[in-house]
Amino acid sequence: MTTRAPRPGEIDGVHYCFVDRDEFEEVVAAGGLAEWAEYGGYLYGTPADQLEQELAAGNDVLLDIEIEGSRTIRDRFPDALMVFITPPDRRELERRLRARGDTLEEDVANRLGVAEDQIAAARRFFDYFVVNDDLAVAIDQVTDILTPVPEPVTNQDD
Repeated sequence: MTTRAPRPGEIDGVHYCFVDRDEFEEVVAAGGLAEWAEYGGYLYGTPADQLEQELAAGNDVLLDIEIEGSRTIRDRFPDALMVFITPPDRRELERRLRARGDTLEEDVANRLGVAEDQIAAARRFFDYFVVNDDLAVAIDQVTDILTPVPEPVTNQDD
């Protein structure tokens, strides 16, 4: 759920539930979010009912959230596996923000500062760090982290 406007190609209810600030704050007040935070002037959150439904069905859930939300998830689900994906450096992050074409110039500096703070804070409580320098390599690394290693098969007759 977010208070920002949809980007080109994003569909309400598929990519996010796009709501205004008042509606978002009502959901927060009702305890309807498993986590939420403000980032770049917009509110973002994960609907608790959807998350609980997936977990109750035995499904793993991958959340793409920022650090404040991650702290809340860690508190609420202590066994959650936390993977922090970081750009290779500040220069590359700035290039990516500008290349998206939807980040206002005045927001670039703010987002760079927030990113530096988040990277420093994340080192204290994330389980894994993946540097997204090469997307294919980063995907492989995350897949390796999320894929359980099978238990070795032993011969019961020994």
